[in-house]
Amino acid sequence: MDFEIKINDKLSVKLRNADDAKAFFDLVVKNREELRKWLPWVDATISPKDTEEFILRCGEDFKNKKSADFGVWYEDKWVGSMGYHQIDYANKKASIGYWLDKDHQGKGIITESVKAIIRYGFDELNLNRIEIECASTNLKSRAVAERLGFVFEGTLRENHIVNGIFYDGLLFSILRREWSE
Repeated sequence: MDFEIKINDKLSVKLRNADDAKAFFDLVVKNREELRKWLPWVDATISPKDTEEFILRCGEDFKNKKSADFGVWYEDKWVGSMGYHQIDYANKKASIGYWLDKDHQGKGIITESVKAIIRYGFDELNLNRIEIECASTNLKSRAVAERLGFVFEGTLRENHIVNGIFYDGLLFSILRREWSE
């Protein structure tokens, strides 16, 4: 299944396919030390087969409208991931997650990509509420939420465990009526 949100001439978010598994795996390996601070699945990603299976599950979940997980493409190169986790259609809400290759940070890639999937969420998925939850120590992720006008709602105490360490989660949200670019 093909699906792409073209953001500009250099940047897009799109569904991945099995052919992207090696590039996905290589990027995880390259960024493993940083990613493992925040994401519990990183250490379990030990082969391209792991990423291929994940990509295939994501494609099925997208078809079944359970979630929307995309690759971030910059200058025709896969540089990160983002998407909606478990879309809650009954309550018209979903949570966004994202990560980006360390060599591509600081260029506005994630901010622009998050804007694009916010538009997609409000316009195509008919969401009313979009959340971002990040570890309290993940300053870069927090900065994205703040830069895009998300409202800080509170701290979820010891809400995540990654590598045996509990982290507080910071919950941000934006409502359809609050969103403006």
